[in-house]
Amino acid sequence: MRVAILPNLTRKNAKEVTDAICSFMDANSVECCFEKEFEGFFPDGCRYLDDKELFEGCDIIIAVGGDGSIIHAAKRALNYSKPILGVNAGNLAFMAGLESNETELLKNLIDGNYKVDRRMLLDVCVYDGESGLMIKQNTCINDVVIARSEMVKMVRLNVSCDEDRINEYYADGIIVSTPTGSTAYSLSAGGPVVDPRIESIVLTPICTHSLFARSIIFSSDSEVCVEVPQDETQEIAVSCDGDESLIIGAKSRIIIRKSESFANFIRIKNDSFIDVLNSKLAQRRM
Repeated sequence: MRVAILPNLTRKNAKEVTDAICSFMDANSVECCFEKEFEGFFPDGCRYLDDKELFEGCDIIIAVGGDGSIIHAAKRALNYSKPILGVNAGNLAFMAGLESNETELLKNLIDGNYKVDRRMLLDVCVYDGESGLMIKQNTCINDVVIARSEMVKMVRLNVSCDEDRINEYYADGIIVSTPTGSTAYSLSAGGPVVDPRIESIVLTPICTHSLFARSIIFSSDSEVCVEVPQDETQEIAVSCDGDESLIIGAKSRIIIRKSESFANFIRIKNDSFIDVLNSKLAQRRM
């Protein structure tokens, strides 16, 4: 068995957690592989490979870090159809399958005693307002955020679903998320928590200037269109899963629909979604 380990060493205890994973795997005759940039950081016996060989040759990918690290690793794994296990070396890490002190449970991974949760993704296409050409395409595990750039003023955004007008939002922005992303920024903005087994698209306005603008949950078969009005003068930023923002202007359009791809997350423990949710939210209250 060979595992590819993708650690985020900017996390305080990520190196310690990764060393523990390597030691456990070595004791169980599992080969640990890393990207070449980590050569010399980890114990003797580990292999350091280029990206293609690393991803194609591994059986499983282990991401060590917080939710951002796990999402980044999962998006890289999509092209290779590899399952991913997140190990928490951050704070809450809703998407982690193991906590940093649960290394011994990796025995279940080695023995094949685990389940794979298939998570719905969103495809996002951004079209320029002047030329009408597509200027950005991305796939989101959590969400796409369309919001004001650096100006304090709110922005106006027209939203439709399957060509039916939904609303013109006057707000800091809007979040369009997957069920997985419903526990991320969308939750902080007052959106609903959606069980990831329920495939759907969640639209949540951010600080909207209305008493009646609430989150809306659309069918996973829907196509959501966000348009910047022709007379909008504010710069608007589009960001997928917290990546670097793309600045767009008047008449730009963002088309969001369910992706044909899925992310496969390994679940070793028998905790239900509600168990994980209650545990993580309890930590947030501390």
